[in-house]
Amino acid sequence: MSGAGPRQPRRLALGVLLAAAALAIAMFPFRSTWWGGWILAVAEAGVIGGLADWFAVTALFRHPLGLPIPRTALIPANWELMAARVGTMVGSRVLTKDYVAQEIARVDISSLIARGATSISSRDLDAATQELARWLAAELSPKMAGDLITRLRDLVLARPLAPVLAGLLEVARRNEWDRRVVTAGAGALAEALDRPAFRATAGDLVDDLLARYREGMSLAPRLWIGVARLLGLIDRERMLAAIQSGLRQVVEEPDHPVRQRLAAAVEELPGRLRADARLVARVEAAKRDLLATPVATRVLEDAAAAVHRTVLADLERPDSEVRAWIVERLERARRALADDEELRRELDRWAKSRVLEAVERHHQRLAEFIENGVLALGPDGAVRLIEEHAGDDLQYIRVNGTVVGGLAGGLLHAIRLVLGLV
Repeated sequence: MSGAGPRQPRRLALGVLLAAAALAIAMFPFRSTWWGGWILAVAEAGVIGGLADWFAVTALFRHPLGLPIPRTALIPANWELMAARVGTMVGSRVLTKDYVAQEIARVDISSLIARGATSISSRDLDAATQELARWLAAELSPKMAGDLITRLRDLVLARPLAPVLAGLLEVARRNEWDRRVVTAGAGALAEALDRPAFRATAGDLVDDLLARYREGMSLAPRLWIGVARLLGLIDRERMLAAIQSGLRQVVEEPDHPVRQRLAAAVEELPGRLRADARLVARVEAAKRDLLATPVATRVLEDAAAAVHRTVLADLERPDSEVRAWIVERLERARRALADDEELRRELDRWAKSRVLEAVERHHQRLAEFIENGVLALGPDGAVRLIEEHAGDDLQYIRVNGTVVGGLAGGLLHAIRLVLGLV
């Protein structure tokens, strides 16, 4: 034990033991008198009781006086068994499934949601969004954004795209996200085309698409395209400049024809993606052609980095559109939670059912979790932990041993004196 707190009970126990020993020495010359013999018996029995309890307490943690006495240093010798039994006891007798279920049922999550929803203001939501933006700026690097896009690409390649795309398009149209996505995406791509590395990558993609397009043509169209390229009519830089100019026009003009065509396509496309087998096959083929190439990977990574910079820059602005949009949605959710009692009850039931499912699934691992936590302490750590939390009480056991031993010795000596008189 360490610190003034743990040392004080130990000093008290040692002081009581030394006082009993000093009293025994002082009374030894008077042992022939009835009162001297009685006090000596009290003192001697107190010393014996104090020493016995000192031995018992010390033997829990270490070898008394450093002697390898059998059945001492019990905790260091048995800490692995102790860890297993503590884990089993807590898992099977303390935090049982029924007990955890009862405690979860007592928690009124709906009331907690109501209080939280009424106590949060729009200013709080805006401040939280700003903090989130700062955290994203610090933690989410462009490389991480690129890695995230790469993983998303692998996921898209592994699953059918058409039904997912249909659902996303319907949700986007209902919430008018399609317009924001077009603006943000076109702006990010136009900005990215100003950077030489991305422009070179986009040029490689244009060349790759042109090569694929030519492969599907007959001889005459392929010949004319080759002549046009020789004359400079089909030039890589000219095509990239046209693409960049068109993207900027899409960003600047709310009624741009591309926007209108995209809006009309988004409106009719979900139904076709679910019913038109040929379109579904074309979507899957296009998905593989566009995403399964190294060039597409580089384009996606560069686009992710550009979107990452654009969004973070917007979030840091005082009049951020992205932050205003997020705060507006959060405010709608807050009002719905504050006003709709049935919604809160549904969330209460859902949260409790998910927690109970997790308890049912992982309860048997609770004992293992606790056992591993105790094992991680090691024998010395287990000794320190118990001494820190139970050391004071164990030192008072030594005090009680000295006092109780003395009282027992005095009582026995008094009985002997009474029997001697009889």
